[in-house]
Parts: sequence; structure tokens; C-alpha cells
Amino acid sequence: MNILITNDDGITADGIIELAKEIAKTENVYVVAPETQRSATGHAITMHSPIMVNEEFIQENIKAYSISGTPADCVKIGIEALFKDVEIDLVLSGINNGPNLGTDVVYSGTVSAAIEGLIQNKPSIAISYNEFNISKETYKEASKHVVKIIDNVKDKLEILDDCVLNVNIPSEDIKGFKITKLGERKYENVMEERFSPYGKRYFWMGGKVKELEQEQDSDIVAVEKGYISVTPVNIDMTNLGKINVLKEINI
Repeated sequence: MNILITNDDGITADGIIELAKEIAKTENVYVVAPETQRSATGHAITMHSPIMVNEEFIQENIKAYSISGTPADCVKIGIEALFKDVEIDLVLSGINNGPNLGTDVVYSGTVSAAIEGLIQNKPSIAISYNEFNISKETYKEASKHVVKIIDNVKDKLEILDDCVLNVNIPSEDIKGFKITKLGERKYENVMEERFSPYGKRYFWMGGKVKELEQEQDSDIVAVEKGYISVTPVNIDMTNLGKINVLKEINI
């Protein structure tokens, strides 16, 4: 298979490097990643400035580029330009430094890159690790679980015609896989007001995850219990139940 790999942590992140090396043992790997950290950019694309491209080296059998754009840009440019003569069979996004669980997928550059793959009519999978700043060895082990997922779906890629898979790998002993739905993530947001040395007012945004009761078949619960969560995520945001309601009130 020809597999395009991207991320939102940047071309030098251990997660994408170890994933690319592991996948390249059996498949043809092509990498396009942001040149710098682009986490939480959602599905932003670059429209009002040029996207610069640099060739990168990961290892001999991996063709890799970094670009100045977003994760979604990476997939668009990879499929439509840099590797336009390659029939990409699958798009992988990750392995992300930290989880992308529940409603956090709305903000996630990792998940958005996979969604761009779906928009490009390519089966796509987003992969995240439920811990931050882990070792290369941990990413190597996590990559082996991704290989298992690929092996299980590669002959059934048509099931990804209308969704992406959002995968989260727990940081404890892994008990197996669970097919899940998105849980609910909310934060106690902190807006810390500061002033620059020149008196310019600015805010630094942070937040702590709130403890919420989750449904037992959610991705959040699965990961907390030591299972790799695999969630099929749609991009059709239409609330079908409200269509007739709106028609009836002649809005």
C-alpha cells in the first residue's frame, strides 16, 4: 500500500518519525508534515500566504517533506501536488503527542488532517497517545498497534468511505481494543491577563479537564480502562431531526 503520513506536532516529532519507520517496514510511506508545531489548529487551511516546502530525511525508503502550512494543508498538498503521481491508499495522522478524545476532536489538527484525507476520498485514520512527552521507545511500541489496525482494515477500506477512525492509545498496560463513541470533554478555562514590557495587554489561555460522568461505551472510558479506543467519526454535521421542524415553522 501507498500510505501518506502527517501530523500536527511537526516533522521532527518522535510520534510521526517512529510511526513512519514502523509502517515503512511493510508499506510504501510518504510523509508531509508541518515544519513547526501546529496543534489545535482544527481544519484551517492556508489561503492568504504561500506554503513553503522543504525536503526532509527520515530514512532511505521514506520520501518526506515539511511545509509551512497546517495539517489539513499537508494532506491537500501531499495528495494533490507533491505525490500527485502516487495513488495514495491510506492517510495516517499521528502519532499525536497527547490524546484527542471526545469533543476535543473539533479542535484537533491531528483529526482534521484525517478528515481532509476523507474529503480527498482517501481512507484515513487519526492516532493519538494518551500522554505527553513520551520516549521514542514508547512511540515505537504504539506504532505496532497501528500496524495491527491497518492489517485488520486494509482489505475492508470501503468501510472508511464515509468516516475516519479516531484512535487513542492508553499510556498504561494495554488490554485490547474497544470500538467506541466520542465522549464529552469540557475544560475549566483559565484566561490569564498579562502585559508586555511595552504595556500591551494580552491573554494566555490554559485549562484543566473537568471530571464528567461518561457513558461506558465512550472513548474516554475505554482509554481510562486501558483499552485502545477506535471511534468512527463522521463529518456530516447536518441535524436531520431538525430539518422537518424548521420546514414546519417556515423559517
